[in-house]
Amino acid sequence: MNNRETLLKRLQICDFTLTEVALFLDTHPDHQEALEYYQKYLALREEALQEYVKRFGPITQADQKNSTSWEWVKGPWPWENCEV
Repeated sequence: MNNRETLLKRLQICDFTLTEVALFLDTHPDHQEALEYYQKYLALREEALQEYVKRFGPITQADQKNSTSWEWVKGPWPWENCEV
């Protein structure tokens, strides 16, 4: 896997984990270990997202921060499988 694919995979893992832990927290809102786990993966996701955006461009329109042009429309799109 190249770095682009690795970062996308890391984001997918974090998103999946955050969704699953959030579902658990919906029924166990005071579970301290789950809250810490959620915060850990939230930080890991933010780190991976920052690195991806810095190197390969935005994944969503909301990632279009501090830019002098509208990078969102420049390819390839995050879901396109192309050799980089």
